[in-house]
Amino acid sequence: MVSATTPRRSRNWKRVQPHSLRHALELCKEHAREVLNKSVERIAADMGVTDHWTLYKWLQTGRIPANLVPPYEAACGIDMVSRWLAASRGKLLIDIPTGRALTEADVVELHQGFGAALKLLTDFYAGKADATCTVDALTAHLQQVAWHHANVRQHATPELDFSA
Repeated sequence: MVSATTPRRSRNWKRVQPHSLRHALELCKEHAREVLNKSVERIAADMGVTDHWTLYKWLQTGRIPANLVPPYEAACGIDMVSRWLAASRGKLLIDIPTGRALTEADVVELHQGFGAALKLLTDFYAGKADATCTVDALTAHLQQVAWHHANVRQHATPELDFSA
């Protein structure tokens, strides 16, 4: 039992995986409460839902209109519903880092990340590497690849320069 004076250890939200749509909705709500200090009423207001009882109903039934999933996740500050939707269809969801131009170091880092992930993967299958470390290395490499993928795709449709 945790006493009132014992600090509560915070949850590692990056490692949490929902097991159902209702669980994903609940996890989003818990994240909003624990990390952002938001109530259900505040989440509903941030989503533009005028009656917070409607949001309570969606949380209870595990049913929410698909067009309100992005505003709900944005209001809660986490994408648990999207994670569950992807995982339930056998898909892997990878965050795509953005916001800076390519450097030579990025290409070197991509190559080194691939080498490290491949070594850990080989070691894992040989019984010499931890599953968590292997998954972390593979995820980091996939994020690097996703960043390059987004850069190449954006090159075909560059953004307008409004700085002039």
